[in-house]
Amino acid sequence: MTTVVIGSGINGMVAAAELARAGIDTVLIERAERIGGFIAADPERTLPGFRHDTYSSWHPLFVSSAAFAELGDELAARGLSYSNSDDAVTASTADVQGERRTTIAYRDPARTAEGFGLASDRDAYLGMLDEFGPRAPFIFGALGAELGSNRVAGTLGWKALRALKAAGLESLARDSLTSARSYLRRKFTGWEVDALWTPWGLHSGLGPDHATGGMMIPVFAAAMHQFGLPVVTGGAGEFLVAFERLLRDSGVEIRTGEEAEEILVSGGKATGVRTSSGTIAADTVLASVSPGALYGSLLRSSPEVASQRRSAEHYRPGRAAMQLHFALDRPLQWEDPALASVPLIHLSDGSGSTGIACAQAEAGLLPSRPTVVVGQQSLLDPSRAPQGQATLWLQLQEVPFAPVGDASETIDTRGGWESGDLRQRYVDRVIDRLEAFAPGTRESILATDIIAPTDLLAENPNAISGDPYAGSAELDQNLRWRPFPGAAGHRTAVGGVWHIGAATHPGPGLGAGSGHLVAQRIITGKTR
Repeated sequence: MTTVVIGSGINGMVAAAELARAGIDTVLIERAERIGGFIAADPERTLPGFRHDTYSSWHPLFVSSAAFAELGDELAARGLSYSNSDDAVTASTADVQGERRTTIAYRDPARTAEGFGLASDRDAYLGMLDEFGPRAPFIFGALGAELGSNRVAGTLGWKALRALKAAGLESLARDSLTSARSYLRRKFTGWEVDALWTPWGLHSGLGPDHATGGMMIPVFAAAMHQFGLPVVTGGAGEFLVAFERLLRDSGVEIRTGEEAEEILVSGGKATGVRTSSGTIAADTVLASVSPGALYGSLLRSSPEVASQRRSAEHYRPGRAAMQLHFALDRPLQWEDPALASVPLIHLSDGSGSTGIACAQAEAGLLPSRPTVVVGQQSLLDPSRAPQGQATLWLQLQEVPFAPVGDASETIDTRGGWESGDLRQRYVDRVIDRLEAFAPGTRESILATDIIAPTDLLAENPNAISGDPYAGSAELDQNLRWRPFPGAAGHRTAVGGVWHIGAATHPGPGLGAGSGHLVAQRIITGKTR
């Protein structure tokens, strides 16, 4: 019989490749005309010669993942390569009460700590990384395990207790449940570590005051010190070329431009998938979709998931996001020359400005001083732009999907994101913010592309309410409870139907955790 994978984001691609390589007949269905989900590249985004990663761009989670360990060599053999930095990795810069504050993280943790003003913070930072070492197997174990299973969670907890002892396990639990703001206030006195790593929580769908943010601080720091911030050489399109070659070489039947309409069920078990082009007989289905799409649409006729269907109606999106792409006639001219060699920079002072912007967005307001994620991919990969010119990738992760007002009270939001005036005026606010740190940016822009929250949803229905992370990552929808209690085990109540993707544990990102986990459970037969 055949296995059908619905949705070709990172989890769907990884699951399909692993299943097919294990000898399982696999069909990959994608409603769009291309595979990849939020891994995409469009050479016409701005101007010819400029290669932009349309949505996601940075791959430290993928190159450090179990999926990459499984498939990395095969992808490399089909042309995938990465550009990375051995020096500066990320930075944050902000104006605080008239003082310009900039802090930079390097691949070398000791060099990073040398930039902190207080000796106690330098020691505490290196101590945090040392402490993370023995914790790492259990943190990554939890992120890569079926936490919805009492047996799996219990086994992982017992192993952690034996290794860390009671005091160590309690300390880990405390740090794991606290917010980034609280964790950093407890660990550090100065501002640098907060400014440097708190904005990274946005890339997990978290804000500075969300539970589990504290656990993510050492995770982000350790990952970037070890793996850097790799980008695909030649752009994200090359990643998709390599993956499609791998899928086809492995025997996967790829069907793009075809929409899955219903999972067919008989006797409580999957028997096939009805699509916009016909019916595929299948005894196993992996659905990389939102909870509402799985339980309310694909399994709409299945009484076995009635309770999950009701819960899915209350599954909450997180904040919406925007992507901005620019073709520049020259690289950014930073006032602080040290930033000219940093691949990714946050315009943020840490939990202060980022916390305010998150609160404003969650209240339905356009933030007055948004956290701006500044990606300088062409620093790592000069093939992204013509010689002497540059690409600019900006991400805004604190915007409302349906704005009810403007925190600065200068932009009319009544037309929503469909209003060209709202879009342009908010983009002007973002560019003004960048100009304060990189003067001359506006005059260097050759072309602009704006992707608003409504555009994200139109491109990918998993981006519910413009949330690219497929649902709020607050604690009641995270870890053991993602997407919600009663549906957190990937395997559904319908035999042969599995739920994967960013709305399932371990959540969003390019680590392909759920796709790899479910594929391996099916391959090994450990489905219980």
